[in-house]
Amino acid sequence: MKMIINDPRYSALPKLSEKKQAFNAYKSQHEKEEKEETRLRAKEAKEKLQSFLEQHEKMTSTTRYRKAEQMFGEQEVWSVVPERDRKEIYDDVLFFLAKKEKEQAKQLRKRNVQALKNILDNMSNVSFQTTWSEAQQYLMDNPMFAEDEELQNMDKEDALICFEEHIRALEKDETEEKEKSRMRERRQQRKNRESFQIFLDELHETGQLHSMSTWMELYPSVSTDNRFANMLGQTGSTPLDLFKFYVEDLKARFHDEKKIIKDILKDRNFSVEVNTTFEDFAHIISFDKRAATLDAGNIKLTFNSLLEKAEARERERGKEEARKFRRKEAAFKSMLKQAAPPLELDSNWEENECQHYHFKGKKHSKKSKKHRKHSQSPTPAEWKRKKVPDISTWDITGAMEKTSETEEENHQHRSQKRKKRNHSESGSEGSSSGDSEHSSRKSKRQKKKNKKKRHKSNSPESEVEKEKDRSKREQENEQMKERMKDNDNDQETESADGRRRSLKQTSRKEKTGWDTSESELSEGELEKRRRCLLQQLDDDQ
Repeated sequence: MKMIINDPRYSALPKLSEKKQAFNAYKSQHEKEEKEETRLRAKEAKEKLQSFLEQHEKMTSTTRYRKAEQMFGEQEVWSVVPERDRKEIYDDVLFFLAKKEKEQAKQLRKRNVQALKNILDNMSNVSFQTTWSEAQQYLMDNPMFAEDEELQNMDKEDALICFEEHIRALEKDETEEKEKSRMRERRQQRKNRESFQIFLDELHETGQLHSMSTWMELYPSVSTDNRFANMLGQTGSTPLDLFKFYVEDLKARFHDEKKIIKDILKDRNFSVEVNTTFEDFAHIISFDKRAATLDAGNIKLTFNSLLEKAEARERERGKEEARKFRRKEAAFKSMLKQAAPPLELDSNWEENECQHYHFKGKKHSKKSKKHRKHSQSPTPAEWKRKKVPDISTWDITGAMEKTSETEEENHQHRSQKRKKRNHSESGSEGSSSGDSEHSSRKSKRQKKKNKKKRHKSNSPESEVEKEKDRSKREQENEQMKERMKDNDNDQETESADGRRRSLKQTSRKEKTGWDTSESELSEGELEKRRRCLLQQLDDDQ
């Protein structure tokens, strides 16, 4: 009050309470201002201390508080800040310095590693086979490494890790280079194989290579080509392997090309025979456009196959002619054995050249043979009165065919003959005539079956069927020979019986003038037989 009571501004406020209120407001405002100034000064002092400690050279993250107090206790920047605040600031500075040092160490390590890598990359004497000891020696001799102190103070572990990474990179580069080299080599080998394959195609087009070619024949022309020389020494398929594969592919086309050749021959109406030459065969095929893609070896193989079939047909034809000749011979022998009067050991060919009459018709000859078996033989006087044709007119072929076709019929006829005799003894004429009709129908059916069998055997569909038919025919021939022997024996016995019956009949006929011998023929057939004999006697007279 004493200081302001005399000031004219004091009387601006009339009341004391108002003056007191204004004074209290000023006081509180001034206290606030002082506190703010004090806070700002303390804050500024803290910031200065923190900045001072962070930027001081001797300050590190490992420096203790007592040591810092000894070093900076006399300085105003240190003493202005209260101790409590100083310790907090000091802890914050240590944390900041530790972080800063770590970041610097990281940057330094990164810088050193990169610098070392650059040095190792520029060193040409370092390879993927270089050891760590050798690399250290090379680094000491390098001027860039020797002048850089930070690199020399670099952590050994970091340097070793950097060296290992560099060696791995070199090994990877070496592996990639080897793989590229291997791929280039494989590509070149593949190109060599393709060029050799093209060379084989050229040889095939010129006709030097075909499905029947051999390596020994083709080697002189192949060995002089560079494409063959490029194939030597490389891995994979050899030239011989490629040649074999090529020939196998040509042989695999044989069946398809064989069908094409057969179609061409069919269109040209040409068939391969025994005397056909390969030049004629090739000349016929060459006119067709389809022959342009055919392999020469397959053409030759097809020709050989067709020629073998033609030779097989020729052999079969020869065998068939031999069989026919044997049948004719057997028929002629059978005819001589059945001759009446029978031939003797001292008989002469001129005397017996023509002794009986031959019927030209096939059916008529069978019928006459059937009747001849059951009828009596003519007497020698009747043979003399007959005009017998020359032996050249004898139907030996008809006799042969009749012999081959009626072998089984003779067997059935003999069995039916026995049945007829049994029925004739029992006196049943009707049953015997029915059996004869049944046997004739059965013999006709058997003839048809035999003809069908012979037709099938003459036209085999395949080679296997030919072999089977050939074996069957051989067995049938053997069985035929045995049957012919049996027939000859039966015919000899029948001829002997016929001669005995003829003697008896002649004696009876001389006495009575009539042939009263027992006959297995029916009355109608006997009547026909008598009329034929009378007609022949009239013609002779």
